[in-house]
Amino acid sequence: MKTRVNLWLATKNVAKKSRWVGALAILSVAAGCASGPQANPADPFEPFNRGVTRFNETVDEAVLVPAATAYQRVLPSMVRTGVTNFFSNLGDVWSFANSVAQLKLQNSAETFMRLNVNTFFGLGGLLDVATEVGIDRHEEDFGQTLGRWGVGPGPYVVLPLLGPSTLRDTAALPVDRAGSVVGSMNDVAWRNSLSVLDAVDTRSRYLRAGRLLDDAALDKYTFARDAFLQHRRNAVYDGNPPDQDDDSGK
Repeated sequence: MKTRVNLWLATKNVAKKSRWVGALAILSVAAGCASGPQANPADPFEPFNRGVTRFNETVDEAVLVPAATAYQRVLPSMVRTGVTNFFSNLGDVWSFANSVAQLKLQNSAETFMRLNVNTFFGLGGLLDVATEVGIDRHEEDFGQTLGRWGVGPGPYVVLPLLGPSTLRDTAALPVDRAGSVVGSMNDVAWRNSLSVLDAVDTRSRYLRAGRLLDDAALDKYTFARDAFLQHRRNAVYDGNPPDQDDDSGK
């Protein structure tokens, strides 16, 4: 009972803090103008980004890690897998829209099939039947769509509570939010509850990876930044990025 109370209190704190994310994100970009003369070209806002990273780590340790740990203890693995599948299926709706916007015909067709198979034969997405029958998932967002049509990533930015991003991906966030199934819900209570559940479920899947990163990385900030930028670059080019000198830095 005590564990469930702690989980409820932790998730309530996350929901309360989420109201300030939009304002803080704008402040993070604006304040990032204070960059040093020796700044990394991809990360001219590094001093400020490091400060936001420390803030995020404090919130993570105080709120998300306890909530995710309690979540793992309270719910059996099968239930957590169902939650993950459910949110992944909802995410496929926006991935489909972005695949169409990028004129990726095969990805669009496969994502459309995934949605139908998992929604109708996977109990509304709780079961990932599509993966079992060999239909690949293609995760796409509006930041990738902008990159696909030539918009460069811009400087690396760390957003309060949201974590690593780029100027392009930050600009895409409102569109991603409006286009997502959960983000576009009119019922505020349900929207916030599902957003918190999604955040806690996602964090629970990376508890072990976070501990390994703490032990392995000499400079967690640099490691996370480089890994994120490489991941986003691969995502824009579907895992086949050209050499840095051959493109405009997407």
